[in-house]
Amino acid sequence: MVQIDMNSDEFQAELEKTWSFVEKVNKQFGLVQNPNEEVNEGVAMGLARNRLIYGKRFCPCFMVIGETKEEQKAADNRICPCKPALEKEIPEDGLCHCGIFCTPEYAEKEKKKSEIEEIVHQHSKGLTKEQAELLLKEEQLDGDELEALIEARTLGMIDFTLMDVREFMEFQMGHIVGTDVLVPTSQFYAKIEEHNDKKKRPVIVYCHTGSRSFQVQHAMKSLGFEHVCNLRPGIIGYTGEVQKG
Repeated sequence: MVQIDMNSDEFQAELEKTWSFVEKVNKQFGLVQNPNEEVNEGVAMGLARNRLIYGKRFCPCFMVIGETKEEQKAADNRICPCKPALEKEIPEDGLCHCGIFCTPEYAEKEKKKSEIEEIVHQHSKGLTKEQAELLLKEEQLDGDELEALIEARTLGMIDFTLMDVREFMEFQMGHIVGTDVLVPTSQFYAKIEEHNDKKKRPVIVYCHTGSRSFQVQHAMKSLGFEHVCNLRPGIIGYTGEVQKG
């Protein structure tokens, strides 16, 4: 295998050409780069490296099959921008497998998510209404995110139901302040019917470690609850206010 010196003039020149190539692809297909610069840098370096080794910008996320150019062509290796990315991955997921090419909509959504994460993991939460609504659409939440959402709900920005799915004894030992209902996992199917009126509103479920609530999350979706968030890793990872009784 050819060893590439990333600090060499040759590599740096090829890397510069690769960035020009990325800009050309974006312009041609109406795409943008990933808002995560580390993703872009890693992929660009991989593309430049493959260009120097193989003479083509093979996708750096896949192993290049074949020793000769003929074998590589016969193996149908992915050449950037690859057909699966343009025809399936980007239209369906908003970004290619490697992540460097994104739709403007995906990039904007990820940018907003990054801003939210930066806010909620600081001591001062301070979410805007738009940020709170966007965060509430996530499938999995951590403790800081839930605490920020509870604060936003207290301020009247959003509304949701916070559901504890542990057993009654666990609830008595300590539950998150702001919990609305207790639906023990052992009685789930009998108790959840009492909350069919909540199928169209956001529900956040939690347990001790996030395992039972993860199962409940999927069970509720199968019953027609439109959006259910799960707290991971459960109440043990929550640093907000907890009360007994």
